[in-house]
Amino acid sequence: MNGHNREDGFDELDALAEQEEFLPHKTGIKKENPFTDFEGKTSFGMSIFNLSNAIMGSGILGLAFAMSNTGIILFLILLLSIAILSAYSIHLLLKSAGVVGIRAYEQLGNRAFGAPGKMLAAIIITIHNIGAMSSYLFIVKSELPLVIQSFLGKYENTGEWFLNGNYLIMIVSVLIILPLAMMKQLGMFSILLSHFLSFFLIPHTLSCNSMSPLPVIYKKFNIPCPLVDVNHNMTHTAHYHTATNGTDDFCKAKLFTTNSQTAYTIPILAFAFVCHPEVLPIYTELRDATKKRMQAVANISILAMFVMYLLTALFGYLTFYDAVESELLHTYSRVDPLDVLVLCVRLAVLVAVTLTVPVVLFPIRRALLQILFPAKPFNWLVHITIACCLIFVVNLLVIFVPSIRDIFGLIGATSAPSLIFILPGTFYVRIVPEDKEPFLSRPKIQAACFAALGFIFMIMSLSFIIIDWVTGESRSGGGH
Repeated sequence: MNGHNREDGFDELDALAEQEEFLPHKTGIKKENPFTDFEGKTSFGMSIFNLSNAIMGSGILGLAFAMSNTGIILFLILLLSIAILSAYSIHLLLKSAGVVGIRAYEQLGNRAFGAPGKMLAAIIITIHNIGAMSSYLFIVKSELPLVIQSFLGKYENTGEWFLNGNYLIMIVSVLIILPLAMMKQLGMFSILLSHFLSFFLIPHTLSCNSMSPLPVIYKKFNIPCPLVDVNHNMTHTAHYHTATNGTDDFCKAKLFTTNSQTAYTIPILAFAFVCHPEVLPIYTELRDATKKRMQAVANISILAMFVMYLLTALFGYLTFYDAVESELLHTYSRVDPLDVLVLCVRLAVLVAVTLTVPVVLFPIRRALLQILFPAKPFNWLVHITIACCLIFVVNLLVIFVPSIRDIFGLIGATSAPSLIFILPGTFYVRIVPEDKEPFLSRPKIQAACFAALGFIFMIMSLSFIIIDWVTGESRSGGGH
């Protein structure tokens, strides 16, 4: 463009961003930020809040289940390892972005491998976001019947159509999610959603799609173990007692343990820490943006989420022990389906995840448009058709996938290691020039090993999960 030679496959936006980045600055004009082509206005604290929201997701609801299949000490080691590796991964992304002045994950793929790299990154992000949408709608499928059941004063699901989660997610998708997804731009809806999440949901949910540990900690000290049958032998407590298997040590926490479900632990943890596609946009908006400043944002955000995850997992596990389900919030229905605190948390989570689905749908549609129709102008028919198809596919997944654990496991074993390990490592090796860091330098060898670790993790996790599916030894996942 404009007489400059560019690699084949760069689209106009990528080329313009890079061109502006490397144009010589005129004397007397303030030097622009080396990463962006405009000055960010978001404060350090708000950037931490934004990245924390990007990190924390529905995966937090699966952490107590993960701890029940590893034990407290092993879970702590794995959680700490994933947190540290995520921080290192963000370091690689920031270093790569700082070299070439690019602010989007897909553009880094373009710079590293041309058009195929951009398409690969877009496909992986799309798969991950579809998995996130599926997990949100699975929460609707699992929790909305319990909310309606509570309002009706029912201690158990009596089988009416309006207590059927499959019917309810279709109704919510058509009446709420689809109209919002048909908007041309998120615009004011995003602003209203962010204010709603910030001021209404924070007491119960510390992000748009997750549960605060405070109710979990509180309920730990109000739920006896083993459960006292407070509801006159209602059937909802039967499964809990079945999990004890008649042993006296059911209410003792395990420090180390393994079983067929342990294979889901690392994928669940990886799924819970993915935020990498949002790192560069948040870096772009950061005031006085520097790599060191953004790395501090990432480190603090990851540390905060590490503490939140650990508290939620620990107290959720110490409440239900081996009877905890793969969706923690659903487990509380065994104690008292009419509990007011749990009902409030459920309502907050349901509103949050429902409104988050269209927000997640927009970048998926944008990625699909770049892949399928890269040069075509906006078209309402295509815009609406992609939204309908995505919602239809996600509904099918949620209806036929038996447990949210399977969503966490599959996405955590495929797209999550790609976004955390494989792509940042390979981008770093390809993008950082050899005159700055030779190919056999320690940083590049570390990055290459980091990417290789991602491949190993992906292959092992997928293998164990497939073996678990084939042998049919899966434990009840909840949410049915």
